[in-house]
Amino acid sequence: MNHRSYAIVTASYWGFTLTDGALRMLVLLHFHALGYSPVQLAFLFLLYEFCGVLTNLLGGWIGSRVGLKTTLFAGLGLQVFALVMLSLVHPAWTAALSVSYVMVSQALSGIAKDLTKMSSKSAVKLLVTDDSETGGALFRWVSILTGSKNALKGVGFFLGGFLLSCFGFVHALWIMAAGLAMVLVAALTFLKQDMGKSKRKVKFTQLFSKSREINWLSAARFFLFASRDVWFVVALPVYLTEIFGWGYNGVGTFMAVWVIGYGLIQASAPKFIRNRDPRRAAVSWAGFLAILTAMLALAIQLDFHPMATILIGLGLFGFAFAINSAVHSYLILSFTDDDQVALNVGFYYMANAWGRLIGTLLSGTMYLLGGLTLCLWTSAAMIAIAAMLSTAFRQRA
Repeated sequence: MNHRSYAIVTASYWGFTLTDGALRMLVLLHFHALGYSPVQLAFLFLLYEFCGVLTNLLGGWIGSRVGLKTTLFAGLGLQVFALVMLSLVHPAWTAALSVSYVMVSQALSGIAKDLTKMSSKSAVKLLVTDDSETGGALFRWVSILTGSKNALKGVGFFLGGFLLSCFGFVHALWIMAAGLAMVLVAALTFLKQDMGKSKRKVKFTQLFSKSREINWLSAARFFLFASRDVWFVVALPVYLTEIFGWGYNGVGTFMAVWVIGYGLIQASAPKFIRNRDPRRAAVSWAGFLAILTAMLALAIQLDFHPMATILIGLGLFGFAFAINSAVHSYLILSFTDDDQVALNVGFYYMANAWGRLIGTLLSGTMYLLGGLTLCLWTSAAMIAIAAMLSTAFRQRA
């Protein structure tokens, strides 16, 4: 294993993740305070998610042609530009102009996020040597990368709320842009190894030519991540603000703690799977998560100790979701070979981005129609579908 290159890629991904989480919280809390409705807030993130769909599809193809180092640097640089661009939004602008401008800046951030993620996740397959039948080392290292990233995204949520409270919207964005620029300079200086460039010319038509396992896994991933974002992106922060009266720091801290805990569990996922076949684990853990989410929705619907239900129930959701996500992250690398890793990981994360996009749109819409309860019932249905799709690849080939 190339520990030096792995460390540089991971550190770059960490730096980006801090700004990504902080930016999400900054935009959400700032524009909610300006009086934007849940649906308007959801629209602020739609281009972000839609551009993630296109970026993962085309980014995998581009990465296979020019190498993952180039796409990693491009993602970091584009995020710096997006942060500076967003800082130029003017309070005197009309709501329509502000929403359009923020959507464009978020679109660039979405492209940056998925270029960085696709590059980092694909690099693990190439940097980790694992000849074992069970894929223990690969599962362990991809779980560490993914889990640590999500833990830092939670720190980013807290950071976003903190920076907004202490420095205001514009100065917070400039602070994050400066920090990420330093990460980019360090990566440009120290990362020398070329990664992911295909040995043969990759045709555009190969983007959609996938194995049966990758197709089914991508479909399950779509529903899994839509099930999270349908309550997490817009509904939960607005619910905590409107129902419990929480402020910026309270909402940011809660979501930060949730994501940090989720990331730590994800990093430790191999310990919970142990010697079990990860394909079978994808089915059983998704089934458990669907039942848990339905119980959570019912408890909130019956107004059963709402505060305790939210805090405990979403903690259990995060635990089960983290293991589901870690198993998927391992399986996509297990199902692909080195020469096609950028293409296949890009296709898989395209499905992931579609799920986030649909989940984001439904988060604002379902909350408007039926509050957090309807969001959670929708989530439970989507997880049940993901569990059924996972049965298609539970048997070893």
